[in-house]
Amino acid sequence: MRKVKVICDSTADLNPKDYEQYNIEVLPLEVNFGEESFLDGVDITPDQVYRRVEESKENLFPKTSAASPSRFENVFRKWVDQGYDVIYTGIGGKMSTSYKTACIVAKDFDNHVFVVDSASLSTGTGLLVLKMCKYRDEGKSAEEIFNLVNALVKNVNAQFVIDKLDYLHRGGRCSGATKLFGHLLSIHPNIKVVDGAMVVYKKPRGKFSKCLDVLIEDLKNDYPNIDTDHIMVTHSGCAREDIDRVRGLVKEVMGEDVNIMETRAGCVVSSHCGPNTIGILYIKK
Repeated sequence: MRKVKVICDSTADLNPKDYEQYNIEVLPLEVNFGEESFLDGVDITPDQVYRRVEESKENLFPKTSAASPSRFENVFRKWVDQGYDVIYTGIGGKMSTSYKTACIVAKDFDNHVFVVDSASLSTGTGLLVLKMCKYRDEGKSAEEIFNLVNALVKNVNAQFVIDKLDYLHRGGRCSGATKLFGHLLSIHPNIKVVDGAMVVYKKPRGKFSKCLDVLIEDLKNDYPNIDTDHIMVTHSGCAREDIDRVRGLVKEVMGEDVNIMETRAGCVVSSHCGPNTIGILYIKK
């Protein structure tokens, strides 16, 4: 049986040390400011993205783009030529053309490259990547991993509370009226991934730190039918007290020994949600 290489795109939002520890290849997507293009996590950081927005005299907001077919070809070829089968996932197919591009390129590799549609983003995808690594280390083939992970996709719960609607608005994901309405009423929307797309799940109002309580409602409803390998707390640059508040809420439900993996969202995800966004992500059994 051929060895297995796990590859994901940069929107999986795991920590750099996790990519190294689990031997994961990362394909960076692109963040664009006007004519300038940067590789997510390679040429630019989330804080630099936010700084560019704040300092822009042209009121430029970032746009993001998928990896080109040639970049997929290069990374897949590198590992297949070394005798590996590849299992790949990235941002969900309804949110980016990356999935479709990866599938088209994979056809050139005679069943040596398997592509999973995560139907998610950020560490919703990252959770599936970690499962791929677990199954790889158990000695399963790339095709077996593909089938096992595909069965988990529908069980991923990914949701965030967003402080302000500016980035979603500029990215075309909410109307100007919705943005104004949200600011006037101090709404901090709870965004959830449903059937592979981002939707406004709930509209909590008031102080941002108190609006974080809404994140725990699904966790309570799903407990104890939650995969305990990893519970993700992912943010785009939040105050330490807000991160600790969310961690504490998770522990109230899951117990003190719960395995919480805290991560910082990369540039692509941060470009859409903006600063001061935080989420809880997990897999239901």
